[in-house]
Amino acid sequence: MRTFGLDYHGIRNVKVVDWNLSTPALYEKIVSREEGLIAHLGPVVVRTGAYTGRSPKDKFIVYEPGSAEHISWGDQNQPTAPEKFELLYLRLLAFMQGKEIFVQDCYAGADPIYRIPIRVITTQAWQSLFARNLFVLIKSREELKKHRPEFTIISAPNFHAVPEVDGTNSEAFIIVNFAKRLILIGGTSYGGEIKKSVFTILNYYLPRREVLSMHCAANAGEAGDVALFFGLSGTGKTSLSADPERKLIGDDEHGWSETGVFNFEEGCYAKVIRLNPQAEPDIYECTRRFGTILENVGIDQSTRRLDLNDASLTENTRAAYPITHLRNIVRSGLGGHPRHIFMLACDAFGVLPPIARLTPEQATFHFLSGYTAKVAGTERDMGNEPQVTFSTCFGAPFMALPAEVYANLFREKIIQHKVTCWLVNTGWTKGPYGVGHRMEIAHTRALLRAALSGQLEKVPFRQDPIFGLFVPEFCPGLPPEVLTPKATWADPSGYDQMAGKLIQRFRDNFSQYAAVVDKDILRGQPGTH
Repeated sequence: MRTFGLDYHGIRNVKVVDWNLSTPALYEKIVSREEGLIAHLGPVVVRTGAYTGRSPKDKFIVYEPGSAEHISWGDQNQPTAPEKFELLYLRLLAFMQGKEIFVQDCYAGADPIYRIPIRVITTQAWQSLFARNLFVLIKSREELKKHRPEFTIISAPNFHAVPEVDGTNSEAFIIVNFAKRLILIGGTSYGGEIKKSVFTILNYYLPRREVLSMHCAANAGEAGDVALFFGLSGTGKTSLSADPERKLIGDDEHGWSETGVFNFEEGCYAKVIRLNPQAEPDIYECTRRFGTILENVGIDQSTRRLDLNDASLTENTRAAYPITHLRNIVRSGLGGHPRHIFMLACDAFGVLPPIARLTPEQATFHFLSGYTAKVAGTERDMGNEPQVTFSTCFGAPFMALPAEVYANLFREKIIQHKVTCWLVNTGWTKGPYGVGHRMEIAHTRALLRAALSGQLEKVPFRQDPIFGLFVPEFCPGLPPEVLTPKATWADPSGYDQMAGKLIQRFRDNFSQYAAVVDKDILRGQPGTH
């Protein structure tokens, strides 16, 4: 018996409720319900249908008095009326009657002081396993019986909205209701919608408790020194943070409190298209483990062997696995204050240096800007070419509060804790997209290793004449021309023109923050040195 059952959510007359099933039990359900296939060596392969990436145009927040004044409304946080939500919710409850329902009770947040009890209710067994893999598990049966969620997520992929009735943009919807502490997801099976919806609510609540919520990976060295890796999907955040010489705290979402950094999750959600077993051995091994969910990965129906190079369904193939699948981890999900912060930008212009040290003003500028190029497949309806974008705080679709709230917390913390901040280009070199090529991950790893070990502190820096960034003159083990992007271009004048275009893009984007941020931060933008 539970003290907080499904009646509290209005869910009644269901066929059966599967409470907190274990991974093996969910495997049995996935196979018997024909939701997926068990691949060679044990991972389960599922298909997410038409939606193989996030659908940002289908995400809404209910406009209600308790939260309306705090939300930063706009394209990223679209409002919907409470009565629209209620009508959709009632139809969803009717849809769930007579169906098998899966429930996972867990936490969002590794730090007991700041964690939020959540409940994930799904109509698909594999999505219940997804929640089990990604969020913080409750291992005590007595604690599970008493679990009272502060926020509930209901995901029913086969239930579709009616845009003309519900005010949505398509049959898919992701709707957050802070008054009811409820998230509804329908019309899409993509697991990332569950994950990022929880991130959205943490981004709403934690900064109001002076905790900076961050779209970043985190790891720690042998001495406990913490490093953060900011970046959007496709910038290498997951790959670069999975360093064999350092312990992983988490690969995607963290909070930074007065005591240090803590993971929001207890799992990883890595892109695996064309995964290289030599360059990324730890993540590669996770694609061959029991318990891992592989979304839209190619599989031979006869041999059940995987083809990680198969992009026939999407470039955004994913692996969702518990962090314990990795050997070198911080099991508690907790770390101290960071010593280094790396902001990863996939520069499609091919003009940013592979690494540059930032002043606090420059760091805050680039944190607010969140420059990168979105790579194919990470969002619905993207083409094959990277799309230049600026995403506030490297996570605009999930940041519910005004940008300056996060920026002010960020600046205060890096100054207070004397954090060294770096801008890292994991994008193109020797020319822009279509001419040059992606930075070699081996080169990027070498630069990060030199920064983390303190080697770069011993070398001279030069100030880039165009961007004003401070670039090391050399790095042990790297060809010196790698550190000077212009020297790698066959056409130096073409480099100058492309750099000028990027600077203008930076300035145009940042104009939206000029009136609300400290004037010192404006001096951190390119071209003002």
